[in-house]
Formats: sequence, C-alpha cells, structure tokens
Amino acid sequence: MDDFVRKILNDWGLDEWIRTFEDGGINMENLYCLEDQDIEKLISKVGPRAYFRKQLKLLKEQQKTNDSDTKDIVPFPIQVQKNKTAQAELLPSKCERGKRKLDQEETNKGQPRAKQCRRSMSELMMLSDVKNVMAHVLAKLRSQENTKLIAFLGNTIRDLETDKRELVGVFGKTGAGKTSLINAVIEEKKLLPSGDVEACTSVMIKIEANTCNTKYEAHVEFITKEEWKDELWSISQFHSDTADQNNDYDDDYQDVAEKLSALYGEEWKQKSSEKLMDARYFSEIPEFLQSTTKILSCETAKELSAKMIKYTRTDSNQGGDKGIKRWYWPLVKCVTVKVPHNSFLQHVTLVDLPGNGDRNKSRDTMWKGIVGNCSTVWIVTEINRAAADRESWEILKSVSSRLGNAGECRHIHFICTKSDVIEDSPDHSADVQALILRRNTDAKAAVGKEINKLHKMKKHFSDECFQVFTVSSKEFLKRKVLSPENTEIPKLQEFLQNLNDCHSETLNYISRAQGILSLIEGARLTKAPGKNKDVCEELNSNIALHLYQVKTAMEKASQVFESCLKEGVKNSKYSCDKTLNHFLFPRGKTGSAYHRTLKCVFKNGGVYKPKKGKEINLNMKLTSFLTDSIDEEFRKTFPNERKCGPFNGVISNFSLDTKSLKQTYKDVKLQLIFLKTEEEKIKTKLNKRIRDQKKIIYSSLTQTIEETMQECYKMAAGYSGPGMLEKMRETLVKHVHESKDTMFEKAKDVMLNHLLSLRVEILNTMLDTLKNSIELSLRTDGHSIPDVSTELTMVKKFYNELKAAA
Repeated sequence: MDDFVRKILNDWGLDEWIRTFEDGGINMENLYCLEDQDIEKLISKVGPRAYFRKQLKLLKEQQKTNDSDTKDIVPFPIQVQKNKTAQAELLPSKCERGKRKLDQEETNKGQPRAKQCRRSMSELMMLSDVKNVMAHVLAKLRSQENTKLIAFLGNTIRDLETDKRELVGVFGKTGAGKTSLINAVIEEKKLLPSGDVEACTSVMIKIEANTCNTKYEAHVEFITKEEWKDELWSISQFHSDTADQNNDYDDDYQDVAEKLSALYGEEWKQKSSEKLMDARYFSEIPEFLQSTTKILSCETAKELSAKMIKYTRTDSNQGGDKGIKRWYWPLVKCVTVKVPHNSFLQHVTLVDLPGNGDRNKSRDTMWKGIVGNCSTVWIVTEINRAAADRESWEILKSVSSRLGNAGECRHIHFICTKSDVIEDSPDHSADVQALILRRNTDAKAAVGKEINKLHKMKKHFSDECFQVFTVSSKEFLKRKVLSPENTEIPKLQEFLQNLNDCHSETLNYISRAQGILSLIEGARLTKAPGKNKDVCEELNSNIALHLYQVKTAMEKASQVFESCLKEGVKNSKYSCDKTLNHFLFPRGKTGSAYHRTLKCVFKNGGVYKPKKGKEINLNMKLTSFLTDSIDEEFRKTFPNERKCGPFNGVISNFSLDTKSLKQTYKDVKLQLIFLKTEEEKIKTKLNKRIRDQKKIIYSSLTQTIEETMQECYKMAAGYSGPGMLEKMRETLVKHVHESKDTMFEKAKDVMLNHLLSLRVEILNTMLDTLKNSIELSLRTDGHSIPDVSTELTMVKKFYNELKAAA
C-alpha cells in the first residue's frame, strides 16, 4: 500500500483498516477499481463501509474532472515511493474528520473549508501523478546512452524534491499556557503535558509531522557523556565555591540541586562526580551511554505524553504521585515529538523554547540555531497582565537581535492566553462573552502601546511584523461560552496553514518538472544544435548585463556598511570605558555579592545565564556600538520579509529575458522554458544562501570581540582568595584598554571580508550555473534523448490548472 491510500484512510477516520488494505495490496492505482464486493471484504463494519463508499465516489468524481482534458494521454506506470511521503505531507488531515466542525467557516480567500479540502485533495493527486511521471522519465533516461546531457537531466530530476520547513518558536514563562496553546492549535488535546502549577517544561520540544508512520513518537536526543561529566565537575566546583554562603537562598545553587536531585535523588550529596557517572544510574536510558537517540512510540497522544514526561518536565515534587523514580530531563538536549496525519504541521515545526538559552553548551548552541532559524515567534503571556508582564517583554528584548538581523523572523505574535477567565462573571453566557470580547479589545490596545515603545527593536523589525491575539485554548477544545472564532485559535491555525503554503509548493514542483520535460523534448526535436549561436549570444549578453547590476548593488552595500562601521568603531573606542564601568560596578550590588557573578561571566567566556533575571553578556555589551551603527542599514539590505529580497531585490529581478526571446527564437521555445525554470531555481537557492550567510555576517562582530577577549576571561577566572574581585576587575580593564585600538577595527574588517566572500560566491554561482545550463540545453546533441511529448502534455495541463487557481 502506498502513502496516498494510507493518508486517505487516516483522514477519513478509517485508520483501523490500514492493515487490511495493506494485506490486500491496495495502492492509488487500484483504489479506483474497487467494487462493492471488494469493499465488503476490506471493511467488515456496515457504518464505516458506507462512509468509505461515499468518500470513494466523491474521489472518483474529482479524478474524472482532473482527467477530462487529458483523456488522450497514455497512463504511466505508478512508481510506489517506499521512502518518500510527499503525498502525505500535502494532504489536509483534519479536513474530513476534525475534532470540531468549521466547514462553513470562511477562510481569507473566501472559500469554505470543505471546498479547500477538495482543492487540496485534487492538488495532492496532481502532485502524485507528476512525481510518478518524473520517476517514469528518470527510468527512461537510465536506459539511454550516458551522455553529459543525460547525466545533467538525471541530476535535475533528482533535485526536484525540496524539504521546506518553517520554524515557529514559542516563548513564555511557566504557567502562561504555552503547552495548552500548542495542544489546541494542532488539535491534540493530550499531546504535551500541561496544567501542573509545580511543573514546567525544561527542555526544547519540537513538534512536527510524522510522515513515516501513523504512530505518535518522541525522539529524545541526549547531551554527550563527556558534557555531563564536565557539568558534574563544574557543579562540584560550584558547590565548594559557595560552601560559605547561605545556599538555601541562592537561586543558582537551587538550580543545581534541583537538577541533581531529579536524576540521583539525595545520593548526589554524598558522592563524587566520578561515582555519579556509574552506569546503574542510566540503566533505563542505554541510549545516553551509547550516544544514540531514544525513540518512544505510542498509539495515542495521551500515552506518549505520559511516557515522555520524565524527559521533558521539571517537577518540584520529584517523583511524587506520578510514580517516577528518576527524571532524565537534565540529560536531554532536545525532544522531537512527531504527530501523525496533522495538516497544521505539514511544513511547519513548532518549538517550545526556554526564554534565554541554556548553560549547557550544546543545548545553548542548539537554542541559538533554532531561534535564528525561526520565521515566526509566539510570545505567550496571560491576558490579565499581558502589557505589564515584565518577563515576557524581557524575553523578547533579549532575543530580538537573534531573531532580526542575526535571524530570519518575519512575524512576532503576542498571544494573550486564558481569555475566558473572568472574575465575578455574570451567569448568562451572552453577557460573559461580551465581557470577554471587551477585555480582549482592551488587552490588544494595551499590548500595542507597549510594542510602540520598543524603539530599539524597530531597527530589526517593521510594524507589520507585530500582531496580537487573545486566545482561549480551553474554550476552543470544550466550548462553553465563546464561539470557536472568538477563541482566536482558528486564526492561528489559518496562519500555520498559510505557512505550510502547499499550493505554491505543488506549483513550484510541477513548474520545474515542466521545465525539465520541455528541455528533454526540445533537445529531442533539435537536429542541429550548432544553429543556436544567436540565441546563446543573447542569453550570455543578458547574463553579463544583470550580473553587472548584481555586482554593483553588492559593492554599494559594502561601501555603506564600511562607512557605518567606521563610525561604530569610533564610538566603541570612546565608550568602552563607560561600558566596562557599568558592568564592573552595577547599581545596587556590593562587591561581596557580585564577585561570584563576575567569576561566572569569565568562566563562561563572557556570558552568564542566571536561573532568574536577564542574561549577562559582556561580549554583546562591548559590540553594541558596532551593531547599533549598522542595524537599520542591515535590515534594509537583508530584509527578513521576502517581498523584494536582499540587496534591494537585485537578485530577484535578475532575468534572462526568455519571454521575449521565445518570440524571436520559436524553434528553441522549449529549451527557453527550461532556462526560465532554471533561472527561478537558482534565484531561490541564492536568496536562501544569502539568508543563511547574513546571520553569520551580522554575528561575526560579536564573535570577533568574544574571541579577542578569551585570553582575558581565562586569566580573570583563575583568580581566587583575598583580593579576587579587584584582580578580576583590573585584568578586564587593562585588557580592554590595550586592545580597544585593534579589537573593534578587527571586528569591522572580519565583517567586511564576509561580505566580500559572499559577493564572489553569488556572482560565480550565477555565472557558472546559468552558462552550464545554456551550454547543455542549446549546444548539446540530443540524439539519444527519449520521447516525452505525452508526459509534457500532461504536466503542462496540470501546471496551467494550478496557475489559474493561484
């Protein structure tokens, strides 16, 4: 049985008969051939059997509509994809059997949900057909003589598959309702554990679609044994350093004690770090000792939630009434939860994130990478204090640069939860709903005012990035007072569906497939490729013209950045003494209380993450005048919004002008269609490459300062005993004073060199790729090329249908 039939059964609520269909060898091709007697053998119960017949009838009618214009096309053998589930990724699983009924609700395009589902089903079948066509063509090519063109075509077909994935980061303090929100949005009420006031999520949790099977799975990734050894050693040092302090009131000590008590109970207090590495403590998790991933697999969300709690949650009542003897979250790097047949997660991963990273180096590196890759961030806070919730606003401020110029975030959503909670509410539900809606409006206005005060953040984001939602997860899952639309969960679901963007994904695949088939057919029909000299000259001329524009735009950007950075270097040199003074002598903190904080900063390379409060990052403080000098210009040059693209859209506007050339050179029209798709492909690829590299370019300023300061940090961290505080301060001041004339200049030069390398890479990639495509499509003999005219007609028909529906 193929993925198409498996998804059909899942989404029609008939997943219990999947095994029967598998045993019967049912695939997409013979599904349409099933007769009543066949269905009776496959589905034993009358009710589900009747429902299946009805749905199959609708599916056949839809297929007839799709095939009406291509009745003369010869059908191709179905190539069952054993390892791919692209069809499954595109099918909207909640359409036919949702936990709630919103079929009449209108979407932003004015289409009822049921109609959208039928359209998605139609597009799924189109995509499946085209993938089968391309597999059939690839098989044809393999049987031909292995020429340069054949090899190129084979590689191009294999490159058709793309794995687009959007990351949505979810931030919020304990008790704000993050997990309840995620459960409600993806319509999996029992998936993530929530509701325990004494417990909180302790590790990063990714939630994505399970495209391999129909199980609920949790993939638990551990830190390494060596990292845990280092942590145990650091903890023992920390314990000895703080032996003379009142540890009961020390947040950091409590954090350490909580972590060790979770894993070892009370035993850790009497044992050395070496003994705490004994294998008996890890008997339940051999994967930790073997450095492999532990996979938990369950039939239901509720069952998985119960199994994974010991890997994800901190509980102040360690074990307690849950019957858990040992909690493993201190050893966990990340947990990836895979949810079957869920349309909201087709190309989207939700990530439940801690607010300011982690003290463990590998967890913190992963945290930084995920934050930098988020296209959307949800800041979750309770509605009754949304505008005044200092912790939520501090989380946003602390990650703003990682999301903005050092990231790719396009949407920041403030989500005010628990909108249904009204004190002293009247008994009549209509009155309660009116009160809730009035408070929702007030909350949105209050949060909007706070957003307008974020002047420094506005250097990274436009006003259009920010949006406020007032939600009630509880009311959405179990309606009492609010209608579904007034819970605003459907708005977030619609947002996720738009992020999935299955229509454009299907259109892009079919467009590229049409281009490849056009090249094959054009090469087959061209008997004398040497006559294409004129069109090749015009194409190369267009390349030279537009590459000059790209080069000019990138050089101009570098010049602007150089000018900004010169001013930044000047301000950094002038202000670094003041910056150091604020850091070394903070208000309200005496030397005796501050010396250990300073030592932690130096031990951790200039960064300290306290259990409570803001992160202390000396490297970013020293770099702040450099980054401030370029922030606005950087956002203009590398916008996270995808409307025009980087460098004022010069790459997005690049064109071979194939449209006008097709009018002049009609005999190579098919090859020019292919070159147009190659042009779009390389532009998409380069824009993504620039998006990744711009994070490195922006972060290089702080990274260079951090590297320059490492020697100083190591020296300062080595002091102990009487006079330690003064020695640490003197060492830092002396090093910065001696380095400031070169350190900030070096950071500027490193960033400008990154920009130069990017410019060279972009220009060379565009030139080499397009010239190679022109050479192979217009100057290569196609004597061994197979006939794909039938396939091209079919794919072209699908492409035109999708274009019309866009």
